[in-house]
Amino acid sequence: MTDSVEPAGERRPRKRVNHYGTGRAALLDAAVRVVARGGLRKLTYRAVAEEAGVTHGLVVHHFGSRDALIEEAVTHAVRTSLTSSTLDIGTGDPDDFAGGLTDMVDSGPELQAFQYELLLEARRRPELLPHLRSLYEEYFEATRRELSRMLPAPVSRGTSRLVFAALEGLVLHQLVFGEREVTEEALDELRTLLRGLAEGPAGS
Repeated sequence: MTDSVEPAGERRPRKRVNHYGTGRAALLDAAVRVVARGGLRKLTYRAVAEEAGVTHGLVVHHFGSRDALIEEAVTHAVRTSLTSSTLDIGTGDPDDFAGGLTDMVDSGPELQAFQYELLLEARRRPELLPHLRSLYEEYFEATRRELSRMLPAPVSRGTSRLVFAALEGLVLHQLVFGEREVTEEALDELRTLLRGLAEGPAGS
């Protein structure tokens, strides 16, 4: 079935992306924004093309299938978040832990909303779960590595998952409620707890 042809002079101008990069990365950013606004059901080649200001055929050329587009968008979102949160390139100092978290939410809310949309969608579409799990393992491992740099004792899976869950909850709350200052207060409390663990019992 072909799209209807709009009369000459009435064609809507396409949105142009001028601050999200070019090529494949721009298409992935466009996919993230489409899902963040309308959920996974709104993710189509045509929606991504309109969002990115390119032709439908270019999106097909880059990704080949909708499933491939989803998988690459998830990978793109997780790795961009890891970089912008500084979780994966930390200093090992508790005072610096998750230093870019609040800026990450403020500068890329669509990126965070996209990931939460996909997590919820995976409850309805189990085929998404393996890919999401493998990528979230990058979050879990980045958290464990950073905790291992600052804590003297081996870091258990439970400890690293607890800390990551705290960070993810803070991201979600800032995304929904705003209140950047509350996120910063909570991060300060978390860093204080980590500092105490890093220093060990008083007098030891």
